[in-house]
Amino acid sequence: MKIIPAKNSTASQAIVDIPPPSDSGGMDEYNRLKFKLLMLTLTSGLVIGLIVLCVYGWNIALSYFVGAVVGAIYLRMLSKGVDRLGKQSKRLGYARFGVFVILIAIAAKSEQLQVLPAFFGFMTYKLAVLAILAQDLTGVSNSR
Repeated sequence: MKIIPAKNSTASQAIVDIPPPSDSGGMDEYNRLKFKLLMLTLTSGLVIGLIVLCVYGWNIALSYFVGAVVGAIYLRMLSKGVDRLGKQSKRLGYARFGVFVILIAIAAKSEQLQVLPAFFGFMTYKLAVLAILAQDLTGVSNSR
C-alpha cells in the first residue's frame, strides 16, 4: 500500500493506492477462517458441555450440547450466506434465524431440554468469534 498525494488538493487529502487482493490468497485465508471458526465452535462447545455435564448433570449438558450443535449449524448457514453475497444476492436472508427459533421452541416443549442452557449452547459460536478477534488484536497467530 502506498499513499499518493492528490493533485490540486490540500495537504490533508491523499489517494490511497491499495493493490488489488489476490483472489486465491484472500479466498484461501477466508476459507481457513471459516474452518477455524467452525472447529473452534465445536471444540469449545464440547469442552464447555463436558464441564456442564460434570457440574450440572445430564439434562442441562444435553441442552447445552444441542444448542452448541445448532449454533455451529447457524454459523455454517451464515458463512454460506456470506459466500453468496455479491455473487447471487445483494443481502443476507433471514432463513437461518428459523434454526434458532426452532431450537428454542423444541427446548420449551421438550421435557429433556431446557431453554436457557440451549440458548447458551447456541451462543457458543460467539465465543469462537471473540477468541479469533482477541487473537487478531493481540497479534498472536498460529496459522502463519
